[in-house]
Amino acid sequence: MLSLNIQARATHGAKNDQLKKAGRMPAVFYGPKEASTSIAVDAKEFAKVWKQAGESSVIILRDEKGAEHEALIHETDVHPVTGEPRHADFYVIEKGKKVEVEVPLEFVGISPAIKDLGGILVKVIRALKIEAAPRDLPHKIDVDISKLVQLTDTIHVKDLSLPAGVDLKVNPDDVVASVAEIKEEAVEAPAAPDLSAIEVEAKGKEPKEGEEGAAPASDAKKSAAGDSKEAKKPSESKK
Repeated sequence: MLSLNIQARATHGAKNDQLKKAGRMPAVFYGPKEASTSIAVDAKEFAKVWKQAGESSVIILRDEKGAEHEALIHETDVHPVTGEPRHADFYVIEKGKKVEVEVPLEFVGISPAIKDLGGILVKVIRALKIEAAPRDLPHKIDVDISKLVQLTDTIHVKDLSLPAGVDLKVNPDDVVASVAEIKEEAVEAPAAPDLSAIEVEAKGKEPKEGEEGAAPASDAKKSAAGDSKEAKKPSESKK
């Protein structure tokens, strides 16, 4: 089991900047039988333990006097930019009591329905609520997706292999994972253009009277009359 050394921390006059310079991080532990106690932990050691244990595995807090406390990392405050932990809350578990936690699921294996049939894995549940004694709590639970052979196959909670001493706190018939089939949408062919709606310009033809582009009848008559008068005008006599 993972362990972490802790030191008592004064809450008055102590500054987090001083702890940070010393490579330490402020924290607190509490529980049903434990009063809230301010402590300090090694920042690098905590980061390693947090990465391995997460918030579902029990770790041993060992103080300067050698006393041990079984605890869970209940909450961790991280820097918004760097993501480094800045403060941690530890929940000390009452001895002899079981703990109810959510353990992350890890999907392993190769599914024939996905590899050979082109299906898509659908993860319905990503964490499982369980109950167990502190020392029996698993860090994660594996989900073997090789059981998904056909596109219609599903994996239920009751199909998972749980460690000894671990009890389920959810419906065993709940679906953990399934396979979705990729359906291609039919592409509709573009509609044929309506040729009757397309205007075709006739070349080499004069527009008839009444059609677009034709001169008004009155203008045509005036033009014809002018031509006639010009033709009848007597020529000038020679002197």
